Amino acid sequence: MLEVRDLKVSYDGVLAVSKVSLDVREGSIVALVGGNGNGKSTTLRAIAGLNAADKGSIKLAGIDIGVMPAHKRVTQGICLVPEGRKIFAKLTVERNLQLGAYTRDDPHEVAASIDRMYSLFPILKERRHQLAGTMSGGEQQMLAISRGLMAKPKMLMLDEPSWGIAPKFVSKVLDTIQKVNAEGVSILLVEQSLHKALTIAHYGYVIQTGAIVMEGKATELLDNEDIKKAYLGL
Repeated sequence: MLEVRDLKVSYDGVLAVSKVSLDVREGSIVALVGGNGNGKSTTLRAIAGLNAADKGSIKLAGIDIGVMPAHKRVTQGICLVPEGRKIFAKLTVERNLQLGAYTRDDPHEVAASIDRMYSLFPILKERRHQLAGTMSGGEQQMLAISRGLMAKPKMLMLDEPSWGIAPKFVSKVLDTIQKVNAEGVSILLVEQSLHKALTIAHYGYVIQTGAIVMEGKATELLDNEDIKKAYLGL
């Protein structure tokens, strides 16, 4: 589904990502893990077209999307749920969902998708007329994921979905990611909790100082002694 090769990204001449190559197979969950400041979010933003890449190729379902502007990449089937949620705080929950479907033309299909989001996260239906910025962090994260799904992506990228939300919402969010994946959406997940990410992922990549230093099946990475020492404090 997604093929990234030799990605390199700089900010004002400072190298942030030096060499990232990764694959996301169709129908899988892939975790990109590593410490803060190692290039995880930069990688996702470059794939989404929000940061220009200095070098490298990005293909989605065999199509080169690396030279496309961000909105064109969405129409090709890739969508990013950004770190910090970035919802439209002064608009209602339902209006946020409608804006997530800006690339779609059929109002009946959009309405059906909104109902689907309400079935995934019933609390959003209760809050449908509420201003999004007045909800809790966990509810806002549910809205951010739902808004991303409104674009009907083949490939959904999630940047720190458990960041800043109460523990009672974390399990719900992670369960929903697995449910969405089971329905055929491929997932690339960046998560602050390496254990949570690798528990739900099929495959994982470890990034350090802007380069992939390790990869493997998620279960194997969880059992790796070096990773336990470096990231899990075991």
